[in-house]
Amino acid sequence: NQGKCKFGCTQIDYLGHIISGQGVAVDPAKVQCIQDWPTPRNVKGVRGFLGLTGYYRKFIKNYGKIAKPLTELTKKDNFSWGSEASLAFEQLKQVMTTSPVLILPNFSLPFEIECDAAGRGLGAVLMQNKQPIAYFSKALSEGNLTKSVYEKELMALVLSIQHWRHYLLGRSFVVYTDHKSLKHFLQQKISSPDQQCWLSKLLGYQFEVKYKPGPENKAADALSRCHDEMELNVIVSSPTWLEGQRLLQEVSQDAYIQQIIQEVTKAPNSKPGYYIKQGNLFYQGRLVISAKSPSIPLLLTEFHSTPMGGHSGFLRTYRRIAANIYWIGMQKCVRDFVRACDICQRQKYAATTPGGLLQPLPIPNAIWEELSIDFITGLPKSKGFDAILVVVDRLSKYSHFILLKHPYSAKSIAELFVKEIVRLHGIPSSIVSDRDPIFMSHFWGELFKLQGTTLKMSSAYHPETDGQTEVINRCLESYLRCFASEQPKTWSYWIPWAEFWYNSTYHISIGKSPFEVVYGRQPPTILKFLSNETKVAAVALELSERDEALAQLKLHLLKAQQQMKKYADNKRRDLKFEVGEWVFLKLRPHRQHSVVKRINQKLAARFYGPFKILAKMGAVAYKLELPSDSRIHPVFHVSLLKKAVGNYQVQGSLPKELDITDGELIYPDKVLGNRVTVVAGVTVPQSLIQWRNKSVEEVTWEDDAYLRGQFPDFSLEVKALVKEGGVDRDVDLDYGPKPKLWRVYTRKRVKGKE
Repeated sequence: NQGKCKFGCTQIDYLGHIISGQGVAVDPAKVQCIQDWPTPRNVKGVRGFLGLTGYYRKFIKNYGKIAKPLTELTKKDNFSWGSEASLAFEQLKQVMTTSPVLILPNFSLPFEIECDAAGRGLGAVLMQNKQPIAYFSKALSEGNLTKSVYEKELMALVLSIQHWRHYLLGRSFVVYTDHKSLKHFLQQKISSPDQQCWLSKLLGYQFEVKYKPGPENKAADALSRCHDEMELNVIVSSPTWLEGQRLLQEVSQDAYIQQIIQEVTKAPNSKPGYYIKQGNLFYQGRLVISAKSPSIPLLLTEFHSTPMGGHSGFLRTYRRIAANIYWIGMQKCVRDFVRACDICQRQKYAATTPGGLLQPLPIPNAIWEELSIDFITGLPKSKGFDAILVVVDRLSKYSHFILLKHPYSAKSIAELFVKEIVRLHGIPSSIVSDRDPIFMSHFWGELFKLQGTTLKMSSAYHPETDGQTEVINRCLESYLRCFASEQPKTWSYWIPWAEFWYNSTYHISIGKSPFEVVYGRQPPTILKFLSNETKVAAVALELSERDEALAQLKLHLLKAQQQMKKYADNKRRDLKFEVGEWVFLKLRPHRQHSVVKRINQKLAARFYGPFKILAKMGAVAYKLELPSDSRIHPVFHVSLLKKAVGNYQVQGSLPKELDITDGELIYPDKVLGNRVTVVAGVTVPQSLIQWRNKSVEEVTWEDDAYLRGQFPDFSLEVKALVKEGGVDRDVDLDYGPKPKLWRVYTRKRVKGKE
């Protein structure tokens, strides 16, 4: 056969060797994967290469001396690739690809193959008497990466046998694998066409498969993982915080900090909590900066007033900064900054301790096992969206904020729930929700019934049953008011930032952020990029501590519930102001809605002002100095006022929507009915008020205590009865674009009257 014959050649490739006049040499193709091994760029890459070469160290003269520079690089915080490491790396590759490490095959002895599949590649070694003859390595395609571990290991076995077919065909040999189930794969039932295809390629070979544990199969394992290293070296990148060097320069100029550094250097135990690392002073793991640094206001603004900060309160803002940085007097500095934040004083609710007994729900057993769901409606249209579905994991407090469009049905909400929640976390065992009509839908109940979900409904007039989402709704609305009050129709842009802000914020009830509970690590921050030290060593520790953190989580929740119960059981505080003080004013809902219809009430400011107190009217009411053109009643209940923190001397303004005529002064006209509600475990009597010069559609329920303080001369006796022939009548209340329905119960005949 002339096609298989060559004449006049100086060398020829025969059975994996190059035969020439100088003798027999190793075929370069057999050791190409060793020669092409990329230069390691981290400790993991060095360990992989040493794992391969160390397996054959008994065949390499002076192996320990040659590999010494590489071994030093594997020590903690000691990776610095230099000329010595490069020389050792190249020497080991040279000796690994030449005799006596690579021996010539002896066809009178049995062959052995060690194969492995790991990460993004396959690897194998052909040996006799534990000495290597040839190496084989192959990267996996994107399609093969999705295969199971069993299929990858089987692929490594088949491809290695095919690769050395000219050595193995017609001879008995042994294949070693670290996947134990492959030991019996010839006797197992074929479960897929792919397995049948791979097995058909082994017909005609005489071999035995033996199990070899992973730690003993280092050579093949290293060859299979070398492809991972090449890809990782391409995609790793990290930002640099430019202000970091300025902080370090300010520390070097601070006399007090330099004094501490000198004391700690001389006597490390003289200042408890302080230590020096890489020439910088740390306190309890946090970098110490100068208390006089001009960058502190910038840091406070970054961690409080930006979308990442979310205008959080003192503790959450402090925790964000204190995770990486410390300065003398830090707590007071952060507290004063947060208290004096003008946006927070105008947009945030007054955080007062409610009265009554608290009945918390049982603590869940696992993350995403029990959820809490609620809706935020009445928002202005933003990119077509006008509502938010809030889903909260009751154990970790991790939340998802999902955009909605009106009108939405039970079917559409169920589909969205499966798409956004079930896709990520699976089907929950129970859901806590309010008594909203959409959750009463037959379709919604049947959907979760088929999935084995119990839909827990909040009892009527007991919003604390679903208090988790109610609190989150308040936090989310406050966040959106802080960033979208000037342009209300842009609120949907801030929802992703709001979700990350809330989930990465420190929670007292769990002792950490929801992000840390779910993912077992702290959320990334800008300050983490100040230091260039690697976090690889800390990953294993974080993962090992995650289970313990989840075990402690329930204890934190139980402690937090007990603490909340203690505070909630206390009486309401006695709030008093002095004449001449400046306060912010919270306007009642009916005053913002019944005068002029607004489409962005959800994002309207909660407080206006500040205004100066002119006089105290009775026990719980104060008269304020309102703008001269204001036409609303200047006397307000103490619950509507909040002390203004800061040096305010200029009177604030009221919203333009409150410009009304003389005939539209807000004042109660009639009491249409009475009821008793339960708020935070406390019974609160309320009256249904018909406002003067307003239609019956604009009646509102008001607390009797507020009415007595706001309108002391108005009688709360029922002056009008709504008679509808013995049937219930729905009264629309003007509480936003989507008014709620309150049900007024009346009788056809009243005793003693016709």
